[in-house]
Amino acid sequence: MKRAATRRSVLVAGTAALAAGCSKYGDEGGDDGGGAPPAPSPTATTKATSGASSPGPASKAPPAAGELARTSDIPVGGGKVFADKKVVVTQPAEGDFKAFSAVCTHQGCSVNEVSGGTINCPCHGSKYRVADASVAGGPAPRPLPPQKITVTGKSISLG
Repeated sequence: MKRAATRRSVLVAGTAALAAGCSKYGDEGGDDGGGAPPAPSPTATTKATSGASSPGPASKAPPAAGELARTSDIPVGGGKVFADKKVVVTQPAEGDFKAFSAVCTHQGCSVNEVSGGTINCPCHGSKYRVADASVAGGPAPRPLPPQKITVTGKSISLG
């Protein structure tokens, strides 16, 4: 005698089939539980970085111990996000270096790039001016808080 499928058995089977075929967006190796799309890949001068760079034909040596960056790493009129330190360093004018928190004042996302004269948050579109981190657009309610940096010669360090 053949038994009719119950709603519960269909749901259980369907859930199992979906779980077996699920993978993280852009990941062919399976789900790690994150479920969020991967972050955009960083570029050498404007996107969020870990603070260290790998030497290559077009790159400079990584910063020395205790050093956040070299002054030459920060473009004039732009900046660089150091995601692991939660800081963004800008150079609004030649030789004028500033640092701000990399945590957006809207909902706490991390800013991820500096381009077009603004520090940009990918979550809701907030933009901050490189000169003083004042709000240039988006839902951010206040500027990014300043951070203390020390520039000694060609070296930039936190504190």
